[in-house]
Amino acid sequence: MLEKNAIPESRSPVRYPSRRDLFKVGACGFGHLALASLATEAAASAKPLAPKPPHFSARAKRVIFMYMRGGPSHVDSFDYKPKLETDHGKKGKMGHNLMQARWKFHRRGESGLWISELFPHLARRADELCVIRSMQTDSGAHPTAQPLLHTGSFQFTRPSIGSWVFYGLGAANENLPGFITINPSRTFGGPANYGSAFLPSAYQGTRIGWEGQSLQDAQIQNLTRSDLPDNVQRKQLSLIQSMNRRLFKWSAGDSRIEGVIDSFDLAWRMREAIADALDVSRESKTTLEMYGIDQKPTDNFGRQCLMARRLCEAGVRFVELGHGGWDQHGDIAEHQIQSQKVDQPIAALLTDLKRRGLLEDTLLFWGGEFGRRPEIQHVNNSPGGRGHNAEGYTIWLAGGGVRGGLAYGETDEYGYEAVSDKVHLHDLHATMLYLLGLDHQQLTYRYAGRDFRLTDVHGHVVQGIVS
Repeated sequence: MLEKNAIPESRSPVRYPSRRDLFKVGACGFGHLALASLATEAAASAKPLAPKPPHFSARAKRVIFMYMRGGPSHVDSFDYKPKLETDHGKKGKMGHNLMQARWKFHRRGESGLWISELFPHLARRADELCVIRSMQTDSGAHPTAQPLLHTGSFQFTRPSIGSWVFYGLGAANENLPGFITINPSRTFGGPANYGSAFLPSAYQGTRIGWEGQSLQDAQIQNLTRSDLPDNVQRKQLSLIQSMNRRLFKWSAGDSRIEGVIDSFDLAWRMREAIADALDVSRESKTTLEMYGIDQKPTDNFGRQCLMARRLCEAGVRFVELGHGGWDQHGDIAEHQIQSQKVDQPIAALLTDLKRRGLLEDTLLFWGGEFGRRPEIQHVNNSPGGRGHNAEGYTIWLAGGGVRGGLAYGETDEYGYEAVSDKVHLHDLHATMLYLLGLDHQQLTYRYAGRDFRLTDVHGHVVQGIVS
């Protein structure tokens, strides 16, 4: 029985803590608050874009990544197949007739590299090229192969290779982005192909234009306002950043907010620096002509290549150049239209980098997401093109510590698949990082409870192409 006037336990009144209790309990949290404050201050004062030392001695300091969207045909460009000529018209293993190369191949340079007539200007720089003819990737479909090339994954959103390089090495110029992409594609990954995913947003690529857009008035959007004087814009920025930093402090160091703060600061600093770097009119008439600027059909890609050289000189770590139009199922002759747009500018870029002493520590990549099959494919009574080939195709590298004048690896006698010294896409990524002084197994970022890297759990450095 309950005593008179007793209150059942379940109905006992709430006992509020006294002031003495609050002081006793609160004192225990002062240390935690102090540590949290220190952590926030440390995060706020950190400089994620500052230059970082590589893991070991680097052969390259920067990358120019020339992406040929759609998949250039290796058997028509850099992988000569005499057997394909001999057996032209015979039934191939995929059920269609074999189709010989549309362009003649010749040995080029002192190295004797086989290069087709598609690239007459580039052929003169044969001894600088490291041609990998045994590439393989995991998908022969554009929507998955493009993210694979750029991020190493198609199943999940992952940081792009440019973001990993920027994250690993930091910026060489505090007034410019460390990663710039020029005329990227909107399709099959779009912005994710130059995005930073779970890396801090400060490491994502800065876009200039879209694929197919003219670069004659190239600029980065939203950097300037013509309707407000600089002093007013400066005051606006100071107000916005003061609120951003307060929010960053309250968030206990949220990297997304930190990325916004860094982006605002960088945008203000880069207004003049980026305008200078993109202004190709400062170049001599001879240089402009060499790149094919103000000429058809080379003007736009010529501007891309010249901008890349200027951006690299200014300290940008990773510059991607985009050029589509290589997806030729119906008429492989269209390859010549595309090669005429890029051949002279790329040759000029190699020449220009070398004469300026930049080629030896600038790594160049050229290639698509996959290659093309040696059989003919007809689409709606078309003249005949080639289908996708992920089992064997060609890319080339130059500068930055690779062996020039080298043909590495082989596909079979027709060009269906790689058969010797195979190089998977993960191996290519691992090797590019290695040339930059970065160990692909050590370049990691902790996210969702595990350490992620560009090559996931794969990849080996291709030592056979390293000089």
